Amino acid sequence: MPTNGPFGIDPEDFERALRGAGTELRDLLGKAGVYLDRVDHASLGSLASLFGQFVQPERPRPPEREGEITGETGSGVWAIYSIDDTGEARIDQVFPSELEALRAHRDNTDNRRRVRFLPYGVPASVLDAP
Repeated sequence: MPTNGPFGIDPEDFERALRGAGTELRDLLGKAGVYLDRVDHASLGSLASLFGQFVQPERPRPPEREGEITGETGSGVWAIYSIDDTGEARIDQVFPSELEALRAHRDNTDNRRRVRFLPYGVPASVLDAP
């Protein structure tokens, strides 16, 4: 007993146990392989759903934008404008944010009155109706 270490385990017994466990594991994997070979293609979906419970599919990510647009950088104003009978736009009010412009425009009943972002340096004539 004193030569078997502090726990009284013989190293040869330990090696024998590991060898036996390795053999049993190899047999189990062989049986699983035989079973998978016998699975016909109709029930392959159920096998995939079983594995799907343990492995989550990768979620699709939205495409990334290449750069910021002018409205996101804030280099412009939100304009409430009206289009007259000739198709020319006349700016009624400007706001620094979209939220403020939409709040001011929420009770609008005129179909000719609209809200749009207008970048700095762009003439108001781009709002004209074609």
